Amino acid sequence: QVQLVESGGGLVQAGDSLRLSCAASGGAFSSYTMGWFRQAPGKEREFVAAISWGGSSTYYQRSVKDRFTISRDDAKNMVYLQLNSLKPEDTAVYYCAADQLMTARAMGGARPDYWGQGTQVTVSS
Repeated sequence: QVQLVESGGGLVQAGDSLRLSCAASGGAFSSYTMGWFRQAPGKEREFVAAISWGGSSTYYQRSVKDRFTISRDDAKNMVYLQLNSLKPEDTAVYYCAADQLMTARAMGGARPDYWGQGTQVTVSS
């Protein structure tokens, strides 16, 4: 069973960038598809991006595809989400997620098995 801890959130202005990090422990990290989800106040949790085991495949929510980049470092058991050109509507709690059976694309439509506690991203206008 893998444990996930996010970091890197904060308060930024529109147009700024942030890099979120997720540290994984307790499992065979390289065998997991990793993803990021977010939940804004009063809204349901939504998929943001995912990266397959080995990093060969990525999948993004359409609204972030040209602004966000997901990556992983299997040697460090880390997954990252680079957020560029941030908008106020990107304000949310961002969650790291993991699943051993899903592909990156499948994670866009399903609920992974493992979740972190989340990190807050607030974008002011």
